[in-house]
Amino acid sequence: MNSAIDYPAVLTKALSSGGDFADIFVERSIPFSIVCEDGKIEKVISGFDYGAGVRLIFGQRTAYAYTNELTTESLLEIADAVRQAAIQGSPREVLNLRRIKPRTNYSIIKAPRDVETAQKVEIVLRANRIATTSDRHIRQALVSYREHFQQILIANSDGFLAEDERTYLTALVHVIASDGNVVQTGYEPIGGNIGMELFDLMPLDQAAETAVKRAVMMLSARIAPAGRMPVVLSSSAGGTMIHEAVGHGLEADLAQSGLSVYSNRIGDRIASPLITVLDDATIAGKRGSFCVDDEGVDSERTVLVDKGILKTFMYDRLTAMKDGVRSTGNGRRESYKHRPIPRMTNTMIAPGETDPGEILRDTPGGLFVKKMGGGQVNTVNGDFVFEVSEGYLIENGAIGDPVRGATLTGNGPQVLLSIDKVGSDLGYSIGTCGKDGQGSPVSDAQPTLRIPEITLGGVVV
Repeated sequence: MNSAIDYPAVLTKALSSGGDFADIFVERSIPFSIVCEDGKIEKVISGFDYGAGVRLIFGQRTAYAYTNELTTESLLEIADAVRQAAIQGSPREVLNLRRIKPRTNYSIIKAPRDVETAQKVEIVLRANRIATTSDRHIRQALVSYREHFQQILIANSDGFLAEDERTYLTALVHVIASDGNVVQTGYEPIGGNIGMELFDLMPLDQAAETAVKRAVMMLSARIAPAGRMPVVLSSSAGGTMIHEAVGHGLEADLAQSGLSVYSNRIGDRIASPLITVLDDATIAGKRGSFCVDDEGVDSERTVLVDKGILKTFMYDRLTAMKDGVRSTGNGRRESYKHRPIPRMTNTMIAPGETDPGEILRDTPGGLFVKKMGGGQVNTVNGDFVFEVSEGYLIENGAIGDPVRGATLTGNGPQVLLSIDKVGSDLGYSIGTCGKDGQGSPVSDAQPTLRIPEITLGGVVV
């Protein structure tokens, strides 16, 4: 990072008309991607971006400006711009900065930027060959590889300076299968804050096989029944439900503005005593992990819900100031062009003590969800609708025929309160979470769960 910038001078300028807090966010990022479609490498894209933003917090409001010119003069200009937004008050002077060493550290074993492009292309082409040749029903396949190396520096008016390096690596396989009458898709992503060792742990070849198997199996699957019934969510379904139906409602900005069903409910029971909800950015290799957040706050493991009781929300610095608490390290931003807001990292329901197989055996009938699809949630009242991309009927406590076209409709708080079985396993899913026009890399996780009754959409039988 640019050590020639006079960060104290920039912060002092930002606070020269008053204000409660100021910080500087400096970013250097190197993205790279490969896209293979219809058996051909369609795109190989690389780039380089850098810039910085200056933020001023005053009276629980924010002024933010950014530039892609990393000089003291340029940063002083944008600091002067945010200064003018503040109500005239007492100026503050920042004399020096103390570098903070993060409590958490991650090791990248095989840095993607040190690997030849040809090797990455071969990984993509091999997965594409598997996707397109392993079954005659596959009509189209798309394989993509994306890496994003990011260096950040945060300096603030409390006298702290923190840095972090992140290596986000993702790859996915998306296939379309058809038997002439029915068209189905299969999708399987892998990734994390990790190096090329990702492909040793989770080969892209296996992701291709999984995507193909899912799409082809759904061609002959029965149409899902409709009605209220028990649902067992496998740990392999990932944490889509916890992320959408619960997680967003626990972000402090939504809770403070009354846009969350969990607003003003700290200390209340909002879930079954079997349910503990965590947000943990300290887990090595996961897509939502980092050493410090985008405000320079150490990553941490935050217990949001403890045995059904709501304990806290996910805070950035601004929302923490409003509630008179400390930040939980959830201040995140897409880039230097964006101000930080409270965001999830790796959000999960903690494992329980019940054997996952026992949960299935103890459920005579219903739906077994192996993989979740997309969905929508209303954070104000908690109502949600989710697609099931891979599901099976439960028949006499065992997995039965596959079904397609299933949706789950319910209410987040009601579902959390009703869960009566929590497995001892844990499965992750990955994604890029969108909020306020910003995308952030995240992971979600859950153990096997049983919901005694929920509305399943499909065909009335």
